[in-house]
Amino acid sequence: MAIGADVLDMLIPTGGWVIYGDDFDSIIYNDGVKPITKKQFEDGFAQYDAWKAEQDAAKAATKAAAQSKLAALGLTVEDLTALGL
Repeated sequence: MAIGADVLDMLIPTGGWVIYGDDFDSIIYNDGVKPITKKQFEDGFAQYDAWKAEQDAAKAATKAAAQSKLAALGLTVEDLTALGL
């Protein structure tokens, strides 16, 4: 279940805002940050879970690709950790 900050992270990933709880009226924007509408904020709660799943899948794919490249070099994640990398 998304909270207001999650929705704002999705809609305004560059930051520049503060929210107290899940109340749209409590959002404070920094100078130069384009505010979102109440409808965008409310719709964001319905969109968040799918967006988060996409982000997690992309992260997992990137990690798998990196591990595949390491394996091609004969290395493992543990090898890099042992080297302090």
